[in-house]
Amino acid sequence: MAGKRVSSSPSGTTATVPEAARRGGILVAQSRVVPEETPVAFTYGGSTHAVMMATPADLEDFAIGFSLTEGIITGPEQIDDIDIVVEEKGIDLQIRLEDEQNDALRLRRRHMAGPVGCGLCGIESIDEAVRPTPDVSGSLLRLSEQDVVDAVALLNGQQPLHFETRAVHGAAFYVPGRGLIAVREDVGRHNALDKLTGAAARAGFRGAQGAVVVTSRVSVEMVQKTAIVGSPVIIAISAPTALAIRTAEGAGMTLIALVRGDEFEIFTHAERIIRNDEEPASLSARCRYSESGAIVHV
Repeated sequence: MAGKRVSSSPSGTTATVPEAARRGGILVAQSRVVPEETPVAFTYGGSTHAVMMATPADLEDFAIGFSLTEGIITGPEQIDDIDIVVEEKGIDLQIRLEDEQNDALRLRRRHMAGPVGCGLCGIESIDEAVRPTPDVSGSLLRLSEQDVVDAVALLNGQQPLHFETRAVHGAAFYVPGRGLIAVREDVGRHNALDKLTGAAARAGFRGAQGAVVVTSRVSVEMVQKTAIVGSPVIIAISAPTALAIRTAEGAGMTLIALVRGDEFEIFTHAERIIRNDEEPASLSARCRYSESGAIVHV
């Protein structure tokens, strides 16, 4: 993004508020640090595309990552300019695209059937909500069991906003042999992943080189965004949804969840995980797929 114009981002990501806490059977007056949650608008060519409630930090990463994972651009070089405008009630990310991308976005808007709701940004139909997920099955990336354990342990130690507030999600890229190459936090799990995507793109990192690690549950959109990044592995602390599992299976993505210390569950494509003794891991997850595509318990 060299040469792009970016104004200063707001620095207030937390607030200190008074509270009454019950301690030892009595109420005690004290204070607590909580994260800020701010409306952030994505404006392209003067028209607002979406508004997200987000942590007001890493906003250039957010603008680039959101544009990538929503299919508005295919690379950060297609953004000519980002202007972060702080308004009274929120933040407007004014993004100017290259002419070709701007024309494509205008055409996309012209085909919209009606107002956009608050589910998947810029999506006006069920067909678009279940859009095809990029195939990552060709990736040669392999992780050891210890890589999975280390990735989550490292992320747990690099979330300053979470440690301060206990109220935000984290997302990171883990590369075997290098550890975490980027970490981003946000009150929204999708926002954290978008910010991470933007940070990685700006650094020239390719998703196929490593795994996405998140502190949230795994929804279908988290799988879709991970595939768009190009990563063949998503590792999560919480559980996945059934649709997320089916989507990861179809995309050739390894989905690992419920990581607790050195224990975890592999839901799809366990062949990508190498046992610590260098033998291929067996599928020891709580479910697998039958030939009809239905989930059966094991």
